[in-house]
Amino acid sequence: MTRLNLALVVLGVLAFAASLLAGRVWLPPTALLDVFHQPDSLAAMIVADIRLPRTVLALMVGAVLGLAGAVLQGFTRNPLAEPALLGVSSGAALGAVIAIYFGLAALSAVTGPLMGMVGALAACALTFALGRGGTVALVLAGAAVSSLTAAGIALALNFAPNPYAAYEIMSWLLGSLADKSWTQVLLVLPFVIVGCGLLAMTGRALDALSLGEVQAQSLGVNLLRLTALVVVGTALSVGAITSVVGAIGFIGLVAPHLVRPLVGHAPRRVLLPSALAGAVLLLCADIAARLVHTNPELRLGVFTSLLGTPFFFWLVVRIRKVAP
Repeated sequence: MTRLNLALVVLGVLAFAASLLAGRVWLPPTALLDVFHQPDSLAAMIVADIRLPRTVLALMVGAVLGLAGAVLQGFTRNPLAEPALLGVSSGAALGAVIAIYFGLAALSAVTGPLMGMVGALAACALTFALGRGGTVALVLAGAAVSSLTAAGIALALNFAPNPYAAYEIMSWLLGSLADKSWTQVLLVLPFVIVGCGLLAMTGRALDALSLGEVQAQSLGVNLLRLTALVVVGTALSVGAITSVVGAIGFIGLVAPHLVRPLVGHAPRRVLLPSALAGAVLLLCADIAARLVHTNPELRLGVFTSLLGTPFFFWLVVRIRKVAP
């Protein structure tokens, strides 16, 4: 496990450096040194003001989605669980769309993330409230909540006050890290730290829960507290990032499955590698999206969906083969 984490950290560092250099205009590796030695040069300003905040935000978003996906899969004992599947991402998207539609996002920079977290919290709570009957019921509840929030988003688009508002909402829904600054990074960072901290506290309880709810309770696990940690932690972290970068799917599904065979199937052992793998995956996806020369730039959410959907189909087929 230590070797895996170390390997993921090395891959993350390499992807981080490549993200600072890659783009429509490739920069030489010496540009990274110019940030410290020649901060007024054009290459240094491109790295420090444009690509560095985008790269840091990609690192945060990928880590949050990977960690949230691992926690939700362990909590629901469902290999298909991830923030988007359970309605969390779409709930956060609806909250942010409401902020954009009513002009609340223009009142304060904090309004968008706050509305995103409120939407994520409401969607997550509703999904878990409706899906108490088991794994299948939880997935169906997540689908129902996702449909409900999608209808709300479509309603906002239908009654958008002007074409520019509709375009802004639609562009945001596609998910992108382009044109992000340190303002967005610093805005979501406190919520990400608190949310990820809450999710990281679930490790021992998730191990016990893998034996069953009755067995977990006999081992001293407070299921109500565990549910609260999962719901609030997911809402804070996923809601904050979704309200800033838009809907980005499949990272939370793919990352845990990539590392789980390498660490065993204990949920606690999957958490940290999933966060690291999610960060690496999103960094690489963002680099690839920038290298595809389209005008306008290919949206990151579209790119991850194109790559993640075949994996989702493969996972469904695999589950059908091994299911009794």
